Order: sequence, then C-alpha cells, then structure tokens
Amino acid sequence: MTNKPKRYSSESEFLADYDVTKFDRPSVAVNVLVFSVSNNVAENWRRTDKKSFSVLLVRRDDYPDIDKWSIPGGFIGMQETALDAAHRLLRSKAGVVGGIYLEQLYTFDDIDRDPRTRVFSIAHMALINKANLHYSGSHDVQWFDIELADGKLLLTSDDLILTDKDLAFDHAKIIKTGIERLRNKIEYTDIVFDMMPREFTLGELQQVYEIILGRKLIPAAFRRTIANKVVATEKMRTGSGHRPSVLFKKK
Repeated sequence: MTNKPKRYSSESEFLADYDVTKFDRPSVAVNVLVFSVSNNVAENWRRTDKKSFSVLLVRRDDYPDIDKWSIPGGFIGMQETALDAAHRLLRSKAGVVGGIYLEQLYTFDDIDRDPRTRVFSIAHMALINKANLHYSGSHDVQWFDIELADGKLLLTSDDLILTDKDLAFDHAKIIKTGIERLRNKIEYTDIVFDMMPREFTLGELQQVYEIILGRKLIPAAFRRTIANKVVATEKMRTGSGHRPSVLFKKK
C-alpha cells in the first residue's frame, strides 16, 4: 500500500509543517564586475593621453584562493535581493556609492566553481566614470587594465600582471563574459557614456570605443555611428599640442 501525501486544510498549516531540509540548499552569491576607462598620461605633449579599459579587483584575504585577485562579491542575505546585495558589496568592498550603471550580467553555476559547497553566483556589471569616483584604491583593491586577445585575458596594474589562472574561482570567465556583453551593447546603446566625463572630444570617444571593442575604427564611419548620440557644445579643448577640438556631450 502506498502512502498518500498528507492533505492540509490551509497553506499556513502546510508551511508550518514544511521541512526545509528536504532538498539540498546551495549558496547564492553576487559578484559585481566594475568596468571603467583609465587615462595614462602621454609622454609626448603633442599626443592625446592614452586611454585603457579597466576592471576593479580585490585581493582575497581568506581561503579558498587566498591572496588571489577576484571580482568584488559575497553571499546574498536572506532579507535582500541580488540587486540589493550588489549595491551593498560595491559600498563595502569597493567604496562605490550610487550614481552608477548597474545591470545583471549572468548566473554562473558550474558545479565545481567553488570548493566549499555548491555556489551559484549572480554576476552584475557596473560602469563607472572614475573621475566621479572618490576612491583611489589600495594595496588590496586595484584597477587593472584589460587586454583580451584570442580568448586569453591579460590584466596589468603598475606592479602586477595577471592571467586567467591568477584569478580566483571562475572570475576570468566572468570578466570575459562581461567584456563580450559590453562589446555587443555599445554598438546599439549609449551605455559607454557612463564611463565618460560629461564633456569629451570625438577623438577621445572613438578611442574608448576602440579599446573596448579591441579594434580600430574608421573615423568617418564612427562619427556617423554616434551622430545621434552626441551634441556639440560651445567649448573647445586646447593645449594638447594639436589644433583645438570641439567638446561634445551625450545628447
């Protein structure tokens, strides 16, 4: 004779009798991929400062993967959403507060991605204008310039060079996924302006597009592409060793 499931008279009775240990309960984390654009001062005064595409990383201070660099992250609290947790972690681990572009990127759920237990990570992508960021980093929190070629990741700071294997967990995979998302979206959206100053030259804007896309762009074609996204101001950029350039802003 088969045992029939117990019939409850109400949902409250069912919930009071519910056994939360009946099913496995994996942990759920959030990682926040923070992208920005960095300025590297040109040695030749006649050249425009070279820009680089950057990601913010923190050094892990505990096992697993102690001392490895990672994307800011942590576990989601029982009384917060994934988005709430993302904002909390940006504040506590990266010193970033409000006023930024933030979107959910992807859920990473490889079975063996964390040696502690089964951990899902709901990754988010944030875009920041570093000029508006009142945070300069520290020994354990640093900006790294990004190079991605042939599927291989290279991250560099003033004194460090990191490759895929130098990052904690599957964070190289998360960074690559974020780069691909950003490369796809800047072609048809205006999210790139979240990493730009309020005013810029078209040459500076093109350089930002190029370092994110990883390829050179034809100036005339680029200007047609962004014509409906920007508007000229009455200001000029001077003193860079070149003829004065008109400053633009997001339309």
